[in-house]
Amino acid sequence: MNMRVLVVFESMYGNTRVVASNIADGLRSAHDVIEVPVAEATRELLAWADLMIVGGPTHMHGLSTASSRRMAAQGAAGQAGGLTLDPDAGGPGLREWFDGIAPGLVLAAAFDTRINARSVFTGRASRQIRRLLKRHGYHVIAAPESFLVTSRSALLGGEAARARRWGAALGVIASDVKQPARTRAGSDSAGLI
Repeated sequence: MNMRVLVVFESMYGNTRVVASNIADGLRSAHDVIEVPVAEATRELLAWADLMIVGGPTHMHGLSTASSRRMAAQGAAGQAGGLTLDPDAGGPGLREWFDGIAPGLVLAAAFDTRINARSVFTGRASRQIRRLLKRHGYHVIAAPESFLVTSRSALLGGEAARARRWGAALGVIASDVKQPARTRAGSDSAGLI
């Protein structure tokens, strides 16, 4: 079944954008996919989607805050050799975006990027994203996934390819799940078809 997939991401140094792009690429052969930074994830796009995949960087064990994003920007400005801020890093984060979205009745999945260490030490933003998706009525179809970066904030080798495979797998899972009922305009009719 050809589905409409929306991949929404927040990115500070570009790693989450790369992961989101690879997830989208993994879905494109079988589905219609739109990939957007969180600032461009409008109500119209949410209403369009049959499957929404949301991801962001892990900051201080969870989702970013306005303060953690400022600290990340300052960290990049103070780096002699190199962190570059993502072009959309100055916009709103996922936390603020979730505060403003309407409940949804579509399929969803969550991912994050985090330092390559045990999650007990780093935290995982994807767990908070999953909770927020569920709280907003989305039907989460997979365990949250983390994609790993080095301590110097570079995506580990093989993670982009793993993101493509995860995206393709989500497409298969979503095609096998009964969609929550809604009209094409995105109305809130309840139940499963």
